[in-house]
Amino acid sequence: MIKSIAILISNLNKTNIISQAKYTTSVLPQFSSEKYAVKRKNFGILKSADVEYFKSVLSEDRVLTDESDVLPFNIDWIKNCRGQSKIVLKPKTTDEVSQILSYCNKNRLAVCPQGGNTGLVGGSVPVFDEIVINLVHMNKIISLDDISGALVCEAGCILENLDNYVRDHNLIMPLDLGAKGSCHIGGNISTNAGGLRLLRYGNLHGSVLGIEAVKADGTVVDCLRTLKKDNTGYHLKHLFIGSEGTLGVVTKVAIHCPALPKAVSLGFFGVENFENLLKLYKSAKSSLGEILSAFEMADNKSISLTVENCKLSNPIGDYPFYVLIETHGSDETHDSEKLNRFLSQEMESGLILDGTVTSEPAKIKNIWHIRESIAGAGLINGYVFKYDVSLPLRNYYDLVLTLRTRVGDRARVYGYGHVGDGNIHINVSASKYSKELYAILEPFIYEEVAKVGGSISAEHGVGFRKPQFIHYSKDKTALQLMRDLKQSMDPNGILNPYKVLPDVPDIEKD
Repeated sequence: MIKSIAILISNLNKTNIISQAKYTTSVLPQFSSEKYAVKRKNFGILKSADVEYFKSVLSEDRVLTDESDVLPFNIDWIKNCRGQSKIVLKPKTTDEVSQILSYCNKNRLAVCPQGGNTGLVGGSVPVFDEIVINLVHMNKIISLDDISGALVCEAGCILENLDNYVRDHNLIMPLDLGAKGSCHIGGNISTNAGGLRLLRYGNLHGSVLGIEAVKADGTVVDCLRTLKKDNTGYHLKHLFIGSEGTLGVVTKVAIHCPALPKAVSLGFFGVENFENLLKLYKSAKSSLGEILSAFEMADNKSISLTVENCKLSNPIGDYPFYVLIETHGSDETHDSEKLNRFLSQEMESGLILDGTVTSEPAKIKNIWHIRESIAGAGLINGYVFKYDVSLPLRNYYDLVLTLRTRVGDRARVYGYGHVGDGNIHINVSASKYSKELYAILEPFIYEEVAKVGGSISAEHGVGFRKPQFIHYSKDKTALQLMRDLKQSMDPNGILNPYKVLPDVPDIEKD
């Protein structure tokens, strides 16, 4: 039991906390096209004349063709997908992106837009020999209005760099991710990334004010206004948010940044069971109201695996479930009173068994490191099947239990996620990739999600790994409308092929 609401973490400062667990292997992953039996579409094949053209548009050092230089851009972060691209282009301007796409479209050369390459569904790496367009050099901050909070920047800006910049102006970025140190804002927008504080600040469809993007034919779509209200016709920016580079390449972004909270507190608590966890969430919404910024959960297996593999220390001991509650507010005294009242009430009720609370920035960062390290912890063991789904809260954890029974001792199944928006991450950790295990998991997981009205992708996107399962979340009419839109904006299909939309036979499934 908590001895004091003001108890702080002391032992975390002594541990070697890492922000992102790294997966290392001397064996390259299998080519995606072979692993998943994909057939190459009828695109052009890169020729020496094409390479020379790209060198005429970009400086030679921004055209990579050496096999060893290109290899990292062919492999995704979790080493699940591997493409066969022969070239990586690194434009610095929208005009360069436009020239590249115009040329590729005329010559039917498929392209793969790429940001920080932190995606988990293979959307940011090629499948075959698509030309990689990496936006790492498009990293300029264009403007910041510290009155309205409107930030305008290029798509290659790293999320953490943007957050550090706007914090100097008493603002924060409206999203926060475990991969913030390497992910690009353009990739965040292209995948409609959710993150850790969606509960408080909403998703990117609400935060993004404007977008500049380049269509497949090189046409620049300029919707880069910073107005909060612009009701003139179709809201075209929303076409590019979450379209995963299949409708256009996002090159610039205008986004609203909320005020930097003056008071931040973080609690890490042990809970007896998932039923009590849901009761705690309901109570937190009622008691903390407008200052509640995050309500995260992790089961025992998630935390124990992370503590073991990442050499961390669990500050509160062993419990079936863990909850991380964060508050953002403007009045430290007022917020502290609300939080203390809530904690006293729930300790007395027994919903909280033990925990720790802090308002010290360094200790807040350390606790968040535990939560953010879960995503990479299982990779240290070898291979992780990762599932990112949305479920009704009453069914939120059921699938984890079902999978443990179904998988047995073949792998470790654990769940963690964002209770505040119904998004759970289910990981199945094994020593290596197994076709047998894959067949046990898919499409079973998506069938179970569909039964309760969930979504097969909450925030990671569809990418390369899920198009054949999208019919579990979208009906045939919706899918055909998406295909019509794709055909209208990219008639040659050169933008990020093999991603998001399934082939016609899959669409016709019931």
